[in-house]
Amino acid sequence: MKFHWFLPTNGGDGRQVVSGGHGVEHGVAGRPASVPYLGQIARSAEQLGFEAALTPTGAWCEDAWLTTAMLAPLSERLKFLVAFRPGLTSPTLAAQMAATFQNLSGGRLLLNVVTGGESHEQRAYGDFLDKDGRYERCGEFLSIVRRLWAGEEVTYAGQHLRVDRATLQHLPDPIPEIYFGGSSPAAGQVAAEHADVYLTWGEPPAAVARKVAWIRELAAERGRELRFGLRVHVITRDTSEEAWAEADRLLAGISDEDIARVQEGLKRSESVGQQNMLALNRGSRDALEIHPNLWAGVGLVRGGAGTALVGSHEEVADLIEEYRSVGIEELVLSAYPHLEGAYQFGEGVLPVLERRGLWTHPAPAATHASVPFGSRAAAS
Repeated sequence: MKFHWFLPTNGGDGRQVVSGGHGVEHGVAGRPASVPYLGQIARSAEQLGFEAALTPTGAWCEDAWLTTAMLAPLSERLKFLVAFRPGLTSPTLAAQMAATFQNLSGGRLLLNVVTGGESHEQRAYGDFLDKDGRYERCGEFLSIVRRLWAGEEVTYAGQHLRVDRATLQHLPDPIPEIYFGGSSPAAGQVAAEHADVYLTWGEPPAAVARKVAWIRELAAERGRELRFGLRVHVITRDTSEEAWAEADRLLAGISDEDIARVQEGLKRSESVGQQNMLALNRGSRDALEIHPNLWAGVGLVRGGAGTALVGSHEEVADLIEEYRSVGIEELVLSAYPHLEGAYQFGEGVLPVLERRGLWTHPAPAATHASVPFGSRAAAS
């Protein structure tokens, strides 16, 4: 399995559930999304064995391309899962940007294609297509980009996009993998045709199994196979009691006024996945453990991924195994705060999964193996 972490570029980080752009303040203990702090998270994630770090996209956060380009020199192996919206950049320019990032970073780019936010946010960027139109355009966009990366000269006239004799002088090596999520029928078609990894938010395993089966069938109709990933938060501690106490602390830091305001805004979302998240928490503080060790409290005041794996390191590993049994091979994780959370998962859960034969550190053994105190190597 592969595990990825998250870079909190949405204004910063802190010890409470932050808003993701939905109007909840970070508080006095917040940590700004500075290059030094994000660099700490990136270096820690790399050391601990995370494969990549997701950087979000939207009007509420720093630009993902620029942020990760600034962070890349601060780490050596960590890849960057850069979220971007295909309707806001020409496909030829995006293909060139990705090739440049890939070649100058030493092959450390992954792409998280986000078809679009809410229509009102897209209009602020000058994009006036409706949701179905955005998915149609995304399919055209990825068709052009894939052909350019393959070294073709592309002339294309679609319903939404048009290029004439487009080529790249420098091809990406390797070709960046495309991560893609979406729960609507239109999203499923694009994912099956173009994605390398289909991402879904942390619904209970039975719901995730149905989604995996749906996308797998659509991909098979096209002669393709995909991998599947889960985007979810995590609260893991040495004991179950400590983990749930932390979940209770986070919940206590959320006001009823914030819940009501954020929920009202999220109910207007066009996203099927977002509506699924809202159905899990129902806007209520009660009964938030929706599956053993799966907690829906984050989604009370955060759009997007709204659930967390909660429990002891062994319990969280058990739930990850349950997701693995329904087809999940990769997890994109985050916590509050992200720096400490990376260590709690990386030093708590990853060793459990390693003992079970489900994970190995992606770096050469000599670069991350600890030296027992008192050994000859330590003495030298």
